[in-house]
Amino acid sequence: MQTLSRNRVILPPLVVRGPVLPPPPGWVETRLAGETMGTGWSLIAWAPPGAGPGLQRLVETECARVIALFSPWTPESEVSRLHRNGAGEAELSEGFLALLAPLLQLADQTGGASDPTLGALVDLWGFGPPGPRSALAQLPQPREIAVAREISGHARLRLEGNRLHFPPGLRFDFSGSAKGHAVDLISARLAGAGIGSHLIEIGGEFYGRGLRPDMRPWWVGIESPPGGLHNGQRPLVIALNGWGLASSGDYRRGFQHGGRRYAHTIDPATGWPVENDLASVSVLAPTVMQADALATALLVQGAARGMAFARIAGVAALMIRRGPEGAVTEISPALQEMLDDDSQR
Repeated sequence: MQTLSRNRVILPPLVVRGPVLPPPPGWVETRLAGETMGTGWSLIAWAPPGAGPGLQRLVETECARVIALFSPWTPESEVSRLHRNGAGEAELSEGFLALLAPLLQLADQTGGASDPTLGALVDLWGFGPPGPRSALAQLPQPREIAVAREISGHARLRLEGNRLHFPPGLRFDFSGSAKGHAVDLISARLAGAGIGSHLIEIGGEFYGRGLRPDMRPWWVGIESPPGGLHNGQRPLVIALNGWGLASSGDYRRGFQHGGRRYAHTIDPATGWPVENDLASVSVLAPTVMQADALATALLVQGAARGMAFARIAGVAALMIRRGPEGAVTEISPALQEMLDDDSQR
């Protein structure tokens, strides 16, 4: 295991309200794990002895609630019922609106690079509930892509209070953002239950809150793509206390066809899987939901446009770009400001 002295260290400003205190005396480190939404989750928390079963139920309950709202693989979820709604109009629950409304704001902010309405394209490319495309099948044809794009796009939605108007056939895709949203909800529930020192993760998306008994923060390393970093660049580790961390990479999910790899992230501008010089993007934000949506947007935009957007919007981002001799890291100004001076030497 690498020591902190061998890493570059990110120290974000404290954003949680109120005093930051260590866990009470006598509390113990509790480690839990499980599976949800097609991936794994883990929790490290300082809690009273014997609190493990209750914390396990808390995590599983919140995950089940998110699945019941946003999983297209669950026939009776709210999103599945919306997809079956041919009227193009529906009243949304508070829980559904709590994720959709900020995602639509982020879609506007990113010029549509992060868009929760691309489910028809996601399905067409084999990443949704219909299942993966056969290795022998043709790639989607231009006309199929055009039809899917015609019923996609956040600009086609109209939200009036909790009432949603949408074109019939539009399909949502919350496959990434739902995990981050669940992390945010779980952390809030834990804090509300008095468990103020914890690190919760689902599918590689993290939220850390509070301090350990020795007053250390929760340290999380930013993952590198396969093959590592070029020219001895040191990995980054981040102190999470009131911050969320999410990563998006073209190597995580995809398929091979005709000797070429197709990533699972769809570019709304073309209807095709993303193909540019970025291998991965990691974003630090006050919520994991924000971090996830922004990481996706930057990955779609590519290194040059993505860094320009991060600079203007103040996004704390690490981009890992493919170079001729290996992967190269690029850090946005907002993240650079958080880089500990001693770790840069």
